[in-house]
Amino acid sequence: MKRKIENLRCHSLTEKDIRNSPLSEALKNDAEIEELKEMLQELAERIKHTQRKEVLQEKLLIGIQNTLATVGLLLSILRHVRDVGYSVLLELPVAFVTFKSRWGAALAAQSQQISNPLLWVTEMAPEPRDVLWRNLAIPCRYLPLYKFGVYALASLLTIFFTVPVTAVQGIAKFERLKKWFPPAMAVQLIPGLRSIVTGYLPSVILSGFIYVVPFAMIGMARLAGYISRSRKDIKACNMVFYFLVGNVFFLSLLSGSLLDQIGESFSHPRDIPGRLAGAASAQADFFMTYILTNGLSGFSLEVLQPGLLIWDAMKSNTWDRGKKKRPYLYSLPYYRVIPSVALCILIGMVYAVVSPLLLPFLVGYFCLGYIVFINQTQDVYITTYETCGQYWPYIHHYVLIAIVIMQITMIGLFGLKSKPTASFATIPLLVFTILFNEYCKARFLPTFGHCSVKDARDRDEYDEKTDLMQANLEMPSTHILLPVCALLILKTWNQVGCSR
Repeated sequence: MKRKIENLRCHSLTEKDIRNSPLSEALKNDAEIEELKEMLQELAERIKHTQRKEVLQEKLLIGIQNTLATVGLLLSILRHVRDVGYSVLLELPVAFVTFKSRWGAALAAQSQQISNPLLWVTEMAPEPRDVLWRNLAIPCRYLPLYKFGVYALASLLTIFFTVPVTAVQGIAKFERLKKWFPPAMAVQLIPGLRSIVTGYLPSVILSGFIYVVPFAMIGMARLAGYISRSRKDIKACNMVFYFLVGNVFFLSLLSGSLLDQIGESFSHPRDIPGRLAGAASAQADFFMTYILTNGLSGFSLEVLQPGLLIWDAMKSNTWDRGKKKRPYLYSLPYYRVIPSVALCILIGMVYAVVSPLLLPFLVGYFCLGYIVFINQTQDVYITTYETCGQYWPYIHHYVLIAIVIMQITMIGLFGLKSKPTASFATIPLLVFTILFNEYCKARFLPTFGHCSVKDARDRDEYDEKTDLMQANLEMPSTHILLPVCALLILKTWNQVGCSR
């Protein structure tokens, strides 16, 4: 094309000089030359673009080949790992069964599948984030042994904890402290120190010991083989409450000659209300200080979270050094908060009769606790699983125990005041309380443990009318909170049985 342009230019010049052609023909030849130049430039750009595209395609082809080779290597490694894993993995004695309707799941979960109830054990499955997957591998026949071991450990902890509680009550009684530890008489030489040692120090020491108990109980509950975090926390909550009632309340009341008082109580059971009322009156100052200490120091520690900060610092500087940091966010420790609040309710109900002066301190404790835990639940803790109101039966049980102990204390207190008529008039209150508890267990407790077939059917019909049934089935279960009646867990008593 370049040669053609040059020939055309030379031809145009010669024609201008020799033949003296008109100007229009010369301009025409110049226009053709410019047009050919533009075509030449366009052709050159196309050639460069084609060459660049071929280079890119060649590089892309090489990259694809390398990627395919890497994928092939990874596939071979995965096949090898899968083959090794199949040879190591065992069949779990549990299976999750899904249903298209809540009604079917409710019927299947609450009915006996075969004549031998130990062969297949069915129950409602917890939500996916609530499941403890490791405990699913534990066969049902081992669970009673695990639970017996947990009860034994909790009993040993309760027995050994009597030593610090008795020592704390010895500090609270200065005359007894001087008898056990004569150098303590030097405390009297410093003005005001005696009131601190005998009043505030025992509550601080007792609160320090009690702070460790919930974590020990949750560790024991973890060994019981529960399949969900909610059940594990409820079990730990129950153990912590009975531990606090036995060791903090009754042991503090019966401090001193503990064995003698227990022996006299068993030999003369009629004197139990009177002994309880007398001991409660004597320990009013201690429990008042305990509530103040638990409210001020306990809620302050709850807001500051020093335990989590220390734990995170230890992990960051030891075994988690160099790893990607994860936020240390946890759920609300129900196993620690609920028993502590229930113990304060018990103390408040008992001392509402014995020493009403404690009630204003208890009201301040609950007001401060409400403010603190509103902040904690909204801004600090995260929701790891939905409780679905499963703690309410246990809270009802704790409050009922407090009412029964209060009424027994009232009977003993009226007896000490030489008012037998009032003492006998309190007995019907105790009977009505027990009957009310039986009614609540028959009327409301099954609702928390079972799913109503009628409610499940009504919910299914509502979903069918609103076209939500198919949407719930198509939605992946790992990204939604499954309905209460959407899953059924099937456990077998034998080691192998998922394939049955």
